[in-house]
This record gives sequence, structure tokens and C-alpha cells, in this order.
Amino acid sequence: MKKYVTSLAATTFLMSGVGIAMADTIIVKPEDQKVYREYVHKNPIASIKLPGVELNVGTKLDDQVELREVPKEKYRYTVIEGRTVLVDPDTREVVQVLDDN
Repeated sequence: MKKYVTSLAATTFLMSGVGIAMADTIIVKPEDQKVYREYVHKNPIASIKLPGVELNVGTKLDDQVELREVPKEKYRYTVIEGRTVLVDPDTREVVQVLDDN
């Protein structure tokens, strides 16, 4: 019984951590994505290559990666291997990978 209670407590603890992590995930609203897409389309920049870097939400970009500003918007953008990514300028973490739609 003690082993069961310990396992249950550990599972509950781990699951609560997953919930907290999911709550911290930044999601850019579709209407905001549209603003970024339109700006990037009108202000294209060259795509760069970052060998060995997997583009996902939360990926931290090196300080050498140039981030471009979108006027009146919180996030910056860059284009990596043909994919536009939105980046939090304070943490340099990818907050959204914009797929071509």
C-alpha cells in the first residue's frame, strides 16, 4: 500500500509540473500571427542556416542571430532555413514558428 501511495504522489507531482509547463507556453494569437506574416512578407530578409539547431518553441537562439523588429509588436523575427520564427527579444527563445499558410 505504501508503494502505491508513493507512486500515486509521484505521478500527481509530475502531472502538475506538466500542467504548469503547458501554462507557460506562449502562443501567438492567430490575429497577431497575421500581423507578423504581413510584415515579414513586405519586409523579407535572407534566410540563415543554423546547423544542428532544431526549430521548436522554446529553442534559444544564439546572440549572433540577428532579430528584426516589427513595429508596435512585442516579438522579433528572423528566417531560419526558410522558416519564419518569432522570438522573445528578452530571452531569445522561439515563441512561434510560422508555417506558410
